Amino acid sequence: MFFLLDNLHFVDSINSIFEIKNMKKFILGAVLILSISLYGQGCSDAGFCTVSNFQANLSDTISRNNSIRFGSNIGFADNDVIVFGSYLQYNRMLSNSVDFDFKVNYTNQSANGISSSALSDVFLTANFKIAKTFKVTTGVKVPLTDGNLTYNGQFLPMDYQPSLGTLDLIIGASKKIDKWNFALALQRPLTQNDNKFIAPNGSDFFSTNKFVRAGDLLFRTSYLFVLNEKLTLSPSVLPIYHLVEDKYTDINGVQKNIENSSGLTINLNSYLNYRLNDASGLEFSIGFPTIVRESRPDGLTRGLVANLEYKIKF
Repeated sequence: MFFLLDNLHFVDSINSIFEIKNMKKFILGAVLILSISLYGQGCSDAGFCTVSNFQANLSDTISRNNSIRFGSNIGFADNDVIVFGSYLQYNRMLSNSVDFDFKVNYTNQSANGISSSALSDVFLTANFKIAKTFKVTTGVKVPLTDGNLTYNGQFLPMDYQPSLGTLDLIIGASKKIDKWNFALALQRPLTQNDNKFIAPNGSDFFSTNKFVRAGDLLFRTSYLFVLNEKLTLSPSVLPIYHLVEDKYTDINGVQKNIENSSGLTINLNSYLNYRLNDASGLEFSIGFPTIVRESRPDGLTRGLVANLEYKIKF
């Protein structure tokens, strides 16, 4: 249901929307970004970097009370896992200074003859405009699975879990200065999941039985380039710091730290936006890391993530 953008139908719809000249410009920009980012090595994000107020500085001059976004993405993870995702997001302006976001994700992961898929998480966030260029955000990530999906009766590592299975608090703020945008945010689990995976000897996966995941802190810096009246590019640098080491419980019932699972990941992202008209547009975004944590047991590792989104306001 939530694989919202069937590939063939989506390509046909794009071809009917774009003029050939502008379509060539859009594809060229996307290919340039993709060719740069294929050198990525790994990344970790629990979801809050896609919260609207923490994204890059995007050109958005038309104000409407409602907006809807549909998106599909692909990510390349550790252990040859390929991740397909899609989402539906709704935004409602409650006043000139308050708006509300609802977002639901669907995730599919597959590799090595194993596949798992499910509705993964719901994000509920509220944004408060404190000043003309300063916004504060608060909200929660609500899991739609417990982080312990099985395959043929076998417990799966976090790499195959569509959701972390944790209820998370999200708080943060953003500040615009001319074409620059700065965002600082915290995502902290309020509950933990029910994963029961114990890695066999020699496995490349991490044991995550009774997994205790720590919180993350992000700081994003982005800059807006206006390429023409319809096309903008917003590159960004996104450091994410995993605050302390994660933990698991071994087969003897002893809780242990997962060594080197805390620390810094630095990602590079780009957002290429094409305005179809005053109320709708397309966005192609891509991200990859340059610095990663040594151990990433949560299964969020992505060497490369690419996303295509359609948005409309009404």
